[in-house]
Amino acid sequence: MRLLLTISDTLDQVLAAIAKLGAISGLVLVITVCVDVVTRYLGAPKPFGLNSTQLQEAEYWFHTFLFTLMIGWAYTKNSHVRIDLVSSMFSARTRLVIEMVGAIFFLLSFSLLGIWYTGQYALTSFLNDESSKSVLGLSNVWILKTALFLMFVLLAAAAISQFIKSLAAYLGITRDGKTTDPFGVN
Repeated sequence: MRLLLTISDTLDQVLAAIAKLGAISGLVLVITVCVDVVTRYLGAPKPFGLNSTQLQEAEYWFHTFLFTLMIGWAYTKNSHVRIDLVSSMFSARTRLVIEMVGAIFFLLSFSLLGIWYTGQYALTSFLNDESSKSVLGLSNVWILKTALFLMFVLLAAAAISQFIKSLAAYLGITRDGKTTDPFGVN
């Protein structure tokens, strides 16, 4: 089980590193929106020879990267939205069982399905050298579509990590004298 916890820790570290790229995308998104507003309403020249369409498309690209790169990390940090209407009525062990079942049967299976479909979607876009529907838009749309594929890979990794932590907590296995807590309390 210690090996599995090491794998879980490694997955969490990889997810955290990738989430930092997502955070950088958020910063770049804010800068891009500000540049778009200033150039549009104050008539300032657009940087790097970009046009308004490219700036606006870049905004939704960075917005996509922000969410797709951070979603797996958010799940491991218990930062996602939960609807815990009845969970407080359950024992800790029952909540762990619910977490394990949810991680494996729902999140992991959903992620694998997403990997299958978005992988083909991104590959087709790459092979066809797909560009924006707008004549003045950004090229290489496959990059954006690959981000969706990566999102499902990250969600699958997060599901596996949370399952391992939940299983360890259910079995009462400790890590350095601390109980393993998949819900981020410890």
